[in-house]
Amino acid sequence: MIYVRRDPNLIPEKSLKVAERAQKQLERLPPTQRPAFIKKKSHIWRAFARYLAKMSYGKCWYSESLDPQSFFDVDHYRPKLEVKRSAEVTDSGYEWLAFSWENFRLSAQRSNRISKNEETDENEGKGNWFPLLDGSPKACWDDRCEQTERPVLLDPVKKADVRLLDVLDDRRMGPSRICIGSARVRVERSIELYGLNLPRLKAARLKVMREVINLDMILSKTLDAGGLNADVADMLPVGEQVEVLQRMTMPNSPYSKAARAQLTKLGWAKLCVQPEEMDD
Repeated sequence: MIYVRRDPNLIPEKSLKVAERAQKQLERLPPTQRPAFIKKKSHIWRAFARYLAKMSYGKCWYSESLDPQSFFDVDHYRPKLEVKRSAEVTDSGYEWLAFSWENFRLSAQRSNRISKNEETDENEGKGNWFPLLDGSPKACWDDRCEQTERPVLLDPVKKADVRLLDVLDDRRMGPSRICIGSARVRVERSIELYGLNLPRLKAARLKVMREVINLDMILSKTLDAGGLNADVADMLPVGEQVEVLQRMTMPNSPYSKAARAQLTKLGWAKLCVQPEEMDD
């Protein structure tokens, strides 16, 4: 997971107006008619997929996966209908956010839908899960206090949430060094529910990390050669090699968080381009 900067300028005014009209209709309906109306209007949020994809360079907002062989879902971060808080507790969803584009997240299907982890045989995927931390307020139709809720699930549009996650040496996602207290619960549960340690994801991160290691070896040899003679050093492609490494940490590069983690481990943290510091 990396930070995704949402840009409303990428969404056509027509799409926003369609969602606004549906919201106004929803507000006028009695509670018993809302779920059917929301399901009937699923084409509205699905139409946002292409614009959400532009915001994340075509990558899943949760897993960084490009996965060209799978369809992507428009996930409602806060589920629009039924919400599963725990194995025993289920309640009504965030119906008033069904057509709010700010509640939409582009998700690879294996992050959004329940499936079995091939290694652990455990069910993973977000589904309609949206647990809250103990003591958190809970929003409802008549008290839309979602801004004061304390969600368990990490949100890729929040920089503070993204900083709690890191790629570990064994290419699994895990807690970062600044992740303490209840944040660790959030990270562990988010990794499970978003399926961030599914086998293919770990393999994809490993490939990127190995490429960073190979490029680091090439750069190190180049720097060693440049130390012998100033004239030779001026001819060496150090700048180009550094740029290649930096490009791997850009938000439009595959699994850039894994690239940044590996570069940091190798002592090149200053080469990492942090997406949250970028304007575009």
